Amino acid sequence: MFNLGFLQKVRNISFCAAAFSVTSFCQANDFANSPEYNNFKAKTMQTYGLSNEQVDWAMNGSRNLPNIIKIMDRPGESKPWYQYKTNFLAEGTIQKGVRFQNQYSDTLNRAEQQFGVPQEIILGILGVETGYGANKGSFITRDALATLGFGYPRRAQYFQDELAALIAWSYKDGVPANSIVGSYAGAVGYPQFMPSNIPKFGVDYDGNGHVDLRNSAVDAIGSIANYLAQNGWQRDQPIAFLARYTGTNPESIIAKDLTQPVPYGSIKNLGIAPLNPAVKIDDLDLVNVIQLQDDFGPIYYITYPNFQVITTYNKSRMYATALWLLGTEITSR
Repeated sequence: MFNLGFLQKVRNISFCAAAFSVTSFCQANDFANSPEYNNFKAKTMQTYGLSNEQVDWAMNGSRNLPNIIKIMDRPGESKPWYQYKTNFLAEGTIQKGVRFQNQYSDTLNRAEQQFGVPQEIILGILGVETGYGANKGSFITRDALATLGFGYPRRAQYFQDELAALIAWSYKDGVPANSIVGSYAGAVGYPQFMPSNIPKFGVDYDGNGHVDLRNSAVDAIGSIANYLAQNGWQRDQPIAFLARYTGTNPESIIAKDLTQPVPYGSIKNLGIAPLNPAVKIDDLDLVNVIQLQDDFGPIYYITYPNFQVITTYNKSRMYATALWLLGTEITSR
């Protein structure tokens, strides 16, 4: 058990300045000499009330992981749809999802009823994110976030904020910061929540008094549903329909910003319509059109605001489509 009482004893010393010379367990912090490190500690103190010594202790032994920068510069979403989808719409993943659904059917039904989020979307997220818990990531989350926070200028402030949230969460949970592992981008647990989202959206769905997204699939199910509901999920509303396009200027219909849907009546005469003629869309329905590159050319979907809610989890349109199709296939089995 992590000794929080001991941590209080280090509040009144200049932690690593003293500890490096007198304490055998103090290890080098690769980020301590970064020009931004002191500002990071000051902001963490201001936001979470943690002292400089507590931040230094949590960062004790942290390592720079240069390979993470390379991964960030070649994400999976850089692939075309026909390659991207094979990562997730695979029979093995579908079978895992079916087994997971059978095991947690009561919890999935409860979350769907309580939050209004269809269980196929919850199943899709869990499948795409971690293969139903099989691959939660192997990077030390603290080191991944620090590497990005102090070495990835494009989004440095975001990752520093997430690192501060991780440290605060580790103290609250009573676990060492270096014991938490996750993705290369700092996401944690079954649902791959970023650290700041755990206190915002995490739900103790198994009722044991503790939100545990790393080990509790039940908590993960409730937390995903809560996240989507709080981000605007519309109960009993469509997600998307496969469409056909007969026009000559796709750029005129493809949505540039999914947060700005338009009435279907304003675009239907441009050549976009549901592929299934049995699907009827009201002219006043607010929709977007997306295009994906499939094996034999572009394909189109008419999407509703719920599709955009999925992209708050990951902004990629391919990501949202993949998890929706994966979850739909699982529930159809």
